[in-house]
Amino acid sequence: MRDRPLTLMAVHAHPDDEVTSTGGTLARYAAEGVTTVVVTCTDGRCGDGPGGVKPGEPGHHPEQVAALRRRELEASCAELKVTHLEMLDYHDSGMMGWATNEAPESFWATPVPTAAERLAELIRTYRPDVLLTYDENGGYGHPDHIQVHRVTMAAVDLVSDGPAKVYMSALPRSAMQRIGERMREMGIGLDGPDSGEQQPMGWPDEEITVWIDVADVLEQKFNALSAHASQGDGAFFLSLGRQVFADVMGTECYVRVHDDTGAPAEEGDLFSGLR
Repeated sequence: MRDRPLTLMAVHAHPDDEVTSTGGTLARYAAEGVTTVVVTCTDGRCGDGPGGVKPGEPGHHPEQVAALRRRELEASCAELKVTHLEMLDYHDSGMMGWATNEAPESFWATPVPTAAERLAELIRTYRPDVLLTYDENGGYGHPDHIQVHRVTMAAVDLVSDGPAKVYMSALPRSAMQRIGERMREMGIGLDGPDSGEQQPMGWPDEEITVWIDVADVLEQKFNALSAHASQGDGAFFLSLGRQVFADVMGTECYVRVHDDTGAPAEEGDLFSGLR
């Protein structure tokens, strides 16, 4: 007999990341009585300012952006019924190659062991049964996402009685293809180096080990993403409309990278082997 509720921890890079890849998962398991913990590693200061103004442009004030994004994150987590929100408050590192990568306070410039010990302390505090992170490339090469993977895996190694299961979030290649088709219909992203004979984006469907149906909580996911109104990234997904949003965002996928339970490799429940 368990002496505490099952606990799920999701480690993310920026405010709004908690929604796009794991929002439905968090809402679904919260509804089942699972304790949910979101750890956001950066303050999002390199995000959009008022009216979509970008870092370095007139009217972009990093501290104000960070404060706004924290409020948006809190509203999003409330919508997803997240039990605990923790922020490590490292500075957003910006995109790869930006000068902000090397700022002393940036997440990218922080030594992995330093950040890993802070995350390990949260793992010891909350004792998650299941932990979610990103893949080695952070999904799409963002330095903060890459750093989340490195820090999370290092933190897991620091905790002797750590999570029984660890998963990397994965956007299936089939979903990326549907998003691409929708972008073509909308006339978005058709030109430049990302078009034409590029490498297929997304994780090969056949390598994904867990497909989580989040259709029952899709309204929460949509509303949580809407809470991040200041950011243009989420605006694209919202602009798809609810029907297309449901098609491309109604399933959340993961690849299992650690398991102490002996559960089958292909699962429909992150907590299989633990219930």
